[in-house]
Amino acid sequence: MRVECFCELSVPAGLGETQGMSTIYDETHELFRESFAAFVDAEMVPKYHDWEAAGIMDRELYTAAGKHGFVGLAVPEQHGGGGSDDFRFNAIIAEELAKRGINGAGLGLTLHNDIVTPYFIEYCNDEQADRWLPGIASGELVTAIAMTEPGTGSDLAGIKTTAVRDGDEFVLNGAKTFITNGINSDLVVVVCITDPEAGRGGMSLLVVERGMDGFERGRNLDKIGQKSADTAELFFSDVRVPAANVLGEEGKAMEYLAFNLAQERLSIGIFGVAAAKAALDWTVEYVKERTAFGTTIASFQNTKFVLAEVATEVAVAQPFIDQCLLKLNEGTLTPAEAAMAKLHGTELQNRATDRCLQLFGGYGFMTEYPIGPAYVDARVTTIYGGTSEIMKTIISKDVLK
Repeated sequence: MRVECFCELSVPAGLGETQGMSTIYDETHELFRESFAAFVDAEMVPKYHDWEAAGIMDRELYTAAGKHGFVGLAVPEQHGGGGSDDFRFNAIIAEELAKRGINGAGLGLTLHNDIVTPYFIEYCNDEQADRWLPGIASGELVTAIAMTEPGTGSDLAGIKTTAVRDGDEFVLNGAKTFITNGINSDLVVVVCITDPEAGRGGMSLLVVERGMDGFERGRNLDKIGQKSADTAELFFSDVRVPAANVLGEEGKAMEYLAFNLAQERLSIGIFGVAAAKAALDWTVEYVKERTAFGTTIASFQNTKFVLAEVATEVAVAQPFIDQCLLKLNEGTLTPAEAAMAKLHGTELQNRATDRCLQLFGGYGFMTEYPIGPAYVDARVTTIYGGTSEIMKTIISKDVLK
């Protein structure tokens, strides 16, 4: 890791710090946490409400993060990255964003780092690595992955986007939707059919670059939550993509997606547990200060019971997330374990924000407190990255094998 950028700033201990506190970090990780927390407080917190109102995060945030080594963590050092295969650094980024209620813009960063960049690191050939990885590591090239289509969600085998070989190019046609970083992205990994006769073995990954003729971005979709994560429709009309932009081997898309989905789902689960803990901390602080009927809300039995239940759920969830993190680093995390992390983490996030919002009363419905936006932002987490129902299907297959 590039540690020379770490600044010696301390992060105030949050309320409820002992509940769900991870024990898998060493001094280097905590130095990284301090540095990233300072970056978030300086570069993201003051602008976040404006980004939410605009429905998109400033493009320059990626390059600012790149200067401090907060994107491209796993990109090899020879291409300007951090050269780290330790996903605990990625987890720290998620935790610090969740702690501050930065969910939408946080999704853009974590998608770039945790979900899309691994495809480039793992499957780029030497020429592609030289062409793309330096920009990915610096934040000058923002990434996205385009799987979902208007008529196809979790069933990737049902996609309709096609790429027909024509000499040294592929002619790409189709449409994608719900694409995070869809507006800001410079490189879009498009899942498409290159051999219609080969079924699941006929799907490939093509990298479409900003400015290619026939590549158009639709509207920035108006969502109920995570508004500062730009989410767009993408349209491809006879886009001529060089064959040199095929990521990995032709026909291997499903294999590549399966390989990376475990990390994607764990990343979402990590954020979910961190967001649940953040909701708990905000609520503990609020109920200690808010009074009703001549006493603090914290003194009511119902408040105590709710907080006890949420704190217990967070404390129980954290060790499993930590175990999954260590297994991912070792290369032993199974698809079922990743699905468990995603399922439990996001369902907990939704339960915790719901129950904690109730303790805020009417103020929980106001955007001036972080719990309201966090409640709305949480709702989509049981849908993207594979729905809770898909996670249960994956887990049950493993249980019943």
